[in-house]
Amino acid sequence: MWKLTPILALIATPVLAQNWKTATGDNPFASAALAERLSGQTLIFFDNGQSVFENNGQYQYIYGGGGTWYGHWKVADNSTVCVTFVTGVERCDRIVENGGRLVMQTADGLRFPVRDIEAHS
Repeated sequence: MWKLTPILALIATPVLAQNWKTATGDNPFASAALAERLSGQTLIFFDNGQSVFENNGQYQYIYGGGGTWYGHWKVADNSTVCVTFVTGVERCDRIVENGGRLVMQTADGLRFPVRDIEAHS
């Protein structure tokens, strides 16, 4: 399942069309709180992929095996963050906290827990 993360980074999904599948214990963020939580942070997933949320709105997804996708991120409603990649493709994922751990949920219901979070400047 973790090998799907690079493929999922390429799929566009409008935020308004989502019917998020939640799990027991999911705690969504208010928009401002999610922006504060992500800004200046790198989320590291269990497949070693990294989502880098720069303070200035720039975004990078760094694959665990190498390679990087660049874009810009913004927070939307319903605990959702959307990234528009330099290719023009946009994808939106929902980020919640569950059991003290951040979890990224994709539009098709896949869940990717965050292994670690690193602050950067």
